[in-house]
Amino acid sequence: MATAVVSTIGSDRPGLVAELSSLAQTLSLNIEDSRMTVLGGEFAVLMSVSGTDENLTEFENALTLLDGGDLAHLFRRTSQTDDGHPNDVSARPYRATVTALDHPGIVASIAGFFSERNINIQDLQTETTPAPHTGTPIFSVAMVANVPSSVRIHELRVAFEEFCIEADLDGELEAER
Repeated sequence: MATAVVSTIGSDRPGLVAELSSLAQTLSLNIEDSRMTVLGGEFAVLMSVSGTDENLTEFENALTLLDGGDLAHLFRRTSQTDDGHPNDVSARPYRATVTALDHPGIVASIAGFFSERNINIQDLQTETTPAPHTGTPIFSVAMVANVPSSVRIHELRVAFEEFCIEADLDGELEAER
């Protein structure tokens, strides 16, 4: 089986998810993993699909015809190890959550913290919501990081706590369940 990752963005409207998933089904492709959301009024999807090389090529070509060409697509073939995991299988998943008053640079500083320790971020989601009563923008980050087995978890937690205190962030690091 061959795999590809597809990213699609365009004006939100009813039926886009049905069109994308129906196209994959028609070409006998399996949607293995996906994230779909509306951001700033635009529909955005990121999905991993698998199937034959020929069907993936047909899927890539057919994407440009969806919605009359008003959607933008990025199609990329992927390679995976035999077990389906491109990352270090001895790594342990940990969930980091952070909340703070919204300001530029929060994601960059958190990503830098983990990058400096050679820890790969597997999944990251952010959201800005108004605080109750005041409406002050509150920024939240939820992410899963693959912590290599060579990293001492206690030391990582202490360093993360110190990082959050220094950056004026409310953060927590826990084993992913």
